[in-house]
Amino acid sequence: MVRTMAEERPSVKGGMASAAQASSVQELSASAFQKYLGGMDYPAGKQDLINHARKNNAPDAVIQVLEMFQDKSFQSAADVSQEFGRVK
Repeated sequence: MVRTMAEERPSVKGGMASAAQASSVQELSASAFQKYLGGMDYPAGKQDLINHARKNNAPDAVIQVLEMFQDKSFQSAADVSQEFGRVK
């Protein structure tokens, strides 16, 4: 039996691959989520975050989480992580 690398070793880094594989919001990890917001300029509003994630080809699960965020100004990636924990 030949096994592919993905079968032998699922992604443990929580990078874009695992975010893309997340079929639901519940499966999305904080680190995978943050990958799509890399390079974001802060402060940023909710819509800025959504636009940036879409520009980075974020999967639907990432956009769904962002749409649950409060409509406020986020000062840093740490603010975004805190809100991610609140809505998830």
